[in-house]
Amino acid sequence: MARTVRSAPLHIERWVEQPIGALLAALRTTPEGLTQRQAAARRRRHGPNRLGAPPGVSLARRIVARLLDPLVAVLVVASAIAALTGDTISFGVVAVVVVFSVALDLVQEHRAGRAVEALQRSVALRVRAWRDGRCAELPAEQLVPGDVVELSAGNLVPADGRLLSAADFFVNQATLTGEAWPVEKRTVDAPNALSGDTPDLLATQQAVFQGSSVVSGSARLLVCATGATTELGRIAGTLAEEPPPTAFERGTRRFGLLLTRATIAMVLFVLLVNTLYQKPLLESFLFAVALAVGLTPELLPMIVSVTLARGAVRLSRQRVIVKRLSAVQDLGAMNVLCTDKTGTLTEAALRVEQLLGPDGRTSPRVFELAWLNAHFETGLKAALDDAIIAHGSVDASPWRKLDEVPFDFERRRVSVLLESQSERLLIVKGAPEDVLRLSVAVDTGNHAAEPLDAARRAAVARLFDEASAQGLRLLAVASRRITDGTVDVSAADEHDLVFAGFVAFTDPPKRSTAAALASLQAHGVALKVVTGDNEAVTRHLCGALGLPVAGVLTGTQIAAMDDLALRAGVTRANLFCRVTPEQKNRIVRALQANGQVVGYLGDGINDAPPLHSADVGISVDAAVDVAKQAADLVLLDHDLAVLRDGVREGRRTLLNVNKYVRMATSSNFGNMASMAAAALFLPFLPMRPVQILLNNLLYDVSELAIPTDRVDDADLLAPQRWDITAIRNFMLGFGLLSSAFDLAAFGLLYLVLQVPVAQFQTAWFVESMATQVLVIFVIRSARPSWRDRPSGWLAAASLGVVALAVALPYAGWARAFGFVPLPGRVLAALAGLTLAYLAAAEALKFIFPRLSRINAQPSPPPRMGPIT
Repeated sequence: MARTVRSAPLHIERWVEQPIGALLAALRTTPEGLTQRQAAARRRRHGPNRLGAPPGVSLARRIVARLLDPLVAVLVVASAIAALTGDTISFGVVAVVVVFSVALDLVQEHRAGRAVEALQRSVALRVRAWRDGRCAELPAEQLVPGDVVELSAGNLVPADGRLLSAADFFVNQATLTGEAWPVEKRTVDAPNALSGDTPDLLATQQAVFQGSSVVSGSARLLVCATGATTELGRIAGTLAEEPPPTAFERGTRRFGLLLTRATIAMVLFVLLVNTLYQKPLLESFLFAVALAVGLTPELLPMIVSVTLARGAVRLSRQRVIVKRLSAVQDLGAMNVLCTDKTGTLTEAALRVEQLLGPDGRTSPRVFELAWLNAHFETGLKAALDDAIIAHGSVDASPWRKLDEVPFDFERRRVSVLLESQSERLLIVKGAPEDVLRLSVAVDTGNHAAEPLDAARRAAVARLFDEASAQGLRLLAVASRRITDGTVDVSAADEHDLVFAGFVAFTDPPKRSTAAALASLQAHGVALKVVTGDNEAVTRHLCGALGLPVAGVLTGTQIAAMDDLALRAGVTRANLFCRVTPEQKNRIVRALQANGQVVGYLGDGINDAPPLHSADVGISVDAAVDVAKQAADLVLLDHDLAVLRDGVREGRRTLLNVNKYVRMATSSNFGNMASMAAAALFLPFLPMRPVQILLNNLLYDVSELAIPTDRVDDADLLAPQRWDITAIRNFMLGFGLLSSAFDLAAFGLLYLVLQVPVAQFQTAWFVESMATQVLVIFVIRSARPSWRDRPSGWLAAASLGVVALAVALPYAGWARAFGFVPLPGRVLAALAGLTLAYLAAAEALKFIFPRLSRINAQPSPPPRMGPIT
């Protein structure tokens, strides 16, 4: 039976300083890792490997948090006052409203949270760790101190630890240090590696830390600290801050402020009027509170959560995993998509098409050098390397690797230093512009070289342009003999190269891409291609896909632009070539500064910065860890057609949220304003406070099915944004129409039919329920109501609530709420008024289309400020 580790986690100085042998002994592990039983015992001791995993909030604390909500708190105070004054009916109804609202919110929040957690677990970070003598893949959160993990280019470092072995291992630890440049890590086994009064732990070569990303090379890591005991966990614990609100969250907050102002004004008005008319103070207070509750769409947070969670689940069926719930709405609001071309617009099935020497003829020497470079490279492997290896083979037995300068996105090349019995050779392959810039001669065959003069440079440039125009992707290959006994090389040694030629690749466009691009454009999404490839190759691909090129910006041009110039440039251009990761990020920020909602689709290490900056970062299941970690959405199929479906789902989600907002604000505002106005001329309250609360409770029930509703296909063709101006106009326009019919109902009941007070209040309850619930069938769509059927659940919920409201006065127990049966003439009058109101609302959609437009969404003003 494996013993549970009972000692506290090793302090960072101890595991960084100790010799590896002593450290392995202290952690009771071996270079082959732990057994499953040992790992399970340690996991019980140390807990999951999660950063600042918040403890589960108890049910009691969640209930208290909701009771402290201002509106709920007002209800609680009102019910307490009613109980103290002996009004048990009011106390009971208010208590039911509070309990029902809180319970419904908790249940729906729990269900939505469970659904999203399940989706996120499907794309959780996974690592390759040694267990029971075998290297197996497992979730990163299962790591414990003593585990041994294999790392390679593109991985995120899952925990803090020491290197057992490393080969050309470079990591980016900007998350911890702020330093953007990769640093090399080596296996340094020195007891006194740290010295001085304030040693820089993060700068030690033999240790790597959670949150870093592997840029190149490979390594074997001994895990020494996990979860909150890591350096990143310690920092996260001391600097934990709420993330900035998304555009969707900012919109809901502005909407909440709009309703709060309207509610406060109405409550004060009602209290003032009732006080002047010397009406009972307690009843007036409860009436004002009931108006406040009736005006406020208290189910909005729950409707938003349920609708977004439902959208996330539906996206999962289309093989799109949602990591951030509000990203569903952001996807629907997206009107610009930035994407790389390889693997997104193309098949990513690269194959070697030609091997071109400097004179344009086939050159075996080019393939030999390129193959040796790809074969001995241990850093960031690319599809180009795989294509070279798959094209053929070279006898590598005479060669031994001495050192490597890994690929990075600033140099855009990789170099290996090889040694044979007769020579040492530095082989460089990379972007043609950079390799040619460093070359001083050309390989003319048989290991002979001639100067790379102006004429030869012009000939090579023509060869490059001709091949690129044919859609071929070119990789330059060069070499340099080392004669000074050098065994370690760096980027400074990449000079005086002998240019050997080009490896030309083909990467055909995906069959589905052209149709997907046309569909995205039809849905109002502009596509911008952001690539490290050259302009000619990318133009050829765009021509094959039928994508017009409106303008081109290259990395060189972007480097010379300030922020304002780039903002103007990204508006015109839709093709960005030879760009670095930093420039990709600047492009995204410039588009956002112009008021665009930007999505970014990427799968590589160089895509992490723009994925993080974009309004919605999109990656794929096969992406490197750092890209998936930065993304908000993960596509299980690397296909734009899948993304188009995701865009439609995001828009469907926001449209259904908007239906609730339009229905709640217009109907509630109209009904509450009418009751407030009635206080001026009616000698009694148009509805008792308990009746208002019951009205609001039943009304909420009718709206629960809105997330299941259908939407117009035409509405899915335009980006959807949270538009407070359109909501306000809709609330005022349809609310005033509702108030006009409410006042007509007051006059009919009080002046014409002259019904008693109890009948008046009962009739107004029934009429109010019918108008505010049934109007959903009118305002849910811009099309005529009879041509656009709602979902079955919405129809059943709405009609069922109206039927219950009509039948309620005839139930004996309902007399406790002040309800009395209604005579036939009153019911007929109410039915006529309801039909007239629905017809007028239908007409309003077409008479004033700008007022009632479902999709009103003016572009936001440009956001000023720095782009970088």
